[in-house]
Amino acid sequence: MRRHEVTDSYGIELDLFSIWMKNKGMTKSTHQAYLNDVRYFLQFVHPTEMKLITKMDIMRYMANCREKGTGDEARNRKLSSLRSFFKALIEMEHLSGNPAALIAKSKQEKNRIPVYLEENELETLLQMITGKYYLRNAAIVLLMAYAGLRVGEIHRMNTRDLHQDGSLHILGKGRKWRVMPLPDALQNVLRQALDERKDSRQGKEQPFFVSQFGRRLSIRMIQTIADEIIARLKVEMPSLADKRISSHKLRHSFATMQIRSGTDIRTLQELLGHASIETTQIYTHIDNKQLKNAMNNISSKIPTFINNKIK
Repeated sequence: MRRHEVTDSYGIELDLFSIWMKNKGMTKSTHQAYLNDVRYFLQFVHPTEMKLITKMDIMRYMANCREKGTGDEARNRKLSSLRSFFKALIEMEHLSGNPAALIAKSKQEKNRIPVYLEENELETLLQMITGKYYLRNAAIVLLMAYAGLRVGEIHRMNTRDLHQDGSLHILGKGRKWRVMPLPDALQNVLRQALDERKDSRQGKEQPFFVSQFGRRLSIRMIQTIADEIIARLKVEMPSLADKRISSHKLRHSFATMQIRSGTDIRTLQELLGHASIETTQIYTHIDNKQLKNAMNNISSKIPTFINNKIK
């Protein structure tokens, strides 16, 4: 089905949803992702009238997504988009019920160990940064790997967000701000990147990271910068060739370093800007070396007479 057919049939509802999301202060990327999810669903149920869409229609759609190979995480995101869509229509007094509200999310694998880079691999990654925009690109990678920032957070950074006291004020998910005190080494790189930064032509808001034309770096461009540096790392370290490393995996690396350094889970939650502690708990994975060290801690407590008796 063509996109214009969905717009013709459900244009009012899509407009209401768009207005609702703007009033909620959702970011452009979230706004677009939710709209795309809803449009795919509406294509599936077309030409059913909005008020006649039922819980069963949504369950059939979710089943269809599974049959097409959509994973649990992606299907849960689609369901969240639909819940928000119908919630918006209720709040805008266009519908009276939410058929998606009582549909259970798919169970996802718990305690899955995230992909991350070891400290020596991160050091080599930084050595792979070269070129005309070295300082800018180094600052971007450092913020991902040593401050745990999301790509969208780096994209939204403005020059005023780096304060004189060395703290970085970060606009995270859900339009929530958090304050991160930066180590001196990271502060220095950011300030040098600012000194070298091309003047922006974007009026009041002065983006921290800009292109050669003085425009705010797009999310896609920030991902591309990171991906190109990661590609060079894989050439330098062939053992990483099959490892699925991306800009977001650098955030995993930051979280892993924090846990290994003894940072408690609540503090890490604040640093990462997670709304739920459960999201942060995936980083409490422990490697074999730490497991051995933990077990060695009790080795002296095992009574020696046990070994003496079996000799």
